[in-house]
Amino acid sequence: MSSLKNVLNFQAGLGALANMFLLFFYTFIILGHRRKPTDMISCQLAFIHIVLVLAGEDIWLWDVFESLNIENDFKCKTTFYVNRVMRGLSICVTCLLSVFQAVTISPSSSWLAKFKYKLKKYVIYAFLFIWSFNLSFVSNHIFYAGAFTNVSETNQMKVTKFCSLFPMNYIIRALILTVTISRDVFLVGVMLTTSAYMVIILFRHQRRCKHLHSLSHPSASPEKSAAQTILLLVALFVVMYWVDFIISSTTVLLWMYGPVTLSVQKFVMNAYPTITPLVQISSDIRIIKMLKNLRSKCHHSFLKW
Repeated sequence: MSSLKNVLNFQAGLGALANMFLLFFYTFIILGHRRKPTDMISCQLAFIHIVLVLAGEDIWLWDVFESLNIENDFKCKTTFYVNRVMRGLSICVTCLLSVFQAVTISPSSSWLAKFKYKLKKYVIYAFLFIWSFNLSFVSNHIFYAGAFTNVSETNQMKVTKFCSLFPMNYIIRALILTVTISRDVFLVGVMLTTSAYMVIILFRHQRRCKHLHSLSHPSASPEKSAAQTILLLVALFVVMYWVDFIISSTTVLLWMYGPVTLSVQKFVMNAYPTITPLVQISSDIRIIKMLKNLRSKCHHSFLKW
């Protein structure tokens, strides 16, 4: 278990640092007025993933709460609420990123083209709706989370070393599960639909390029590269989501969480927010150029020294 814990800590640390780098980069781009329509969404996603990764490591937050001398029950409700809100925001913002990229690469003959010049306006409204919906939707969950006491007496389901979920009415549990699944299935469906649309657009673009250029020198536009990156992120998210969904559904139905199951679920849950910034960093031409310039300046400074 200690080796698995070290893996989780390394994963959380790597995810937090990579997302912090992305957050600072996109903030600089946005303030510099050289942004793309999707930069604000990527900035939001980086912030959400930072909080999600740190909230998943209960020990880190627990130490902070201990220093503030806050009651255990409030600690558990807070960490549980933050974690659930960020998970909901992650899937919503990933879906939004996929939709906006599909609009961005749509040809001028498409009916989606008329929305291209209004993306900056729409993204603000989308953020307000997404945050409001998730903050209010998850609020009822906090009534069923609290400090762990005694499983044999209260039939709590221990989900961390310190926290547990209290039994809830079957109808309420079924209602929450139905609404959550409906939301997630809808968003995953939208992501898959927009991904299929982008694949078709990229295929047509590549076929046209073969008529205009030699096969050894195909053209690769920034929009095409960005679309390919988002397709990879969507595929990664869908796979990680369904693995996490299967684990969560099984544990809720059996009303039992083991330490190994919890660790595996944490690893799966943190895989997407950890890999996402690494994929974005390695595929964004602006970041690559910035890192190359920084390395060149450091090399020249070292030689002068």
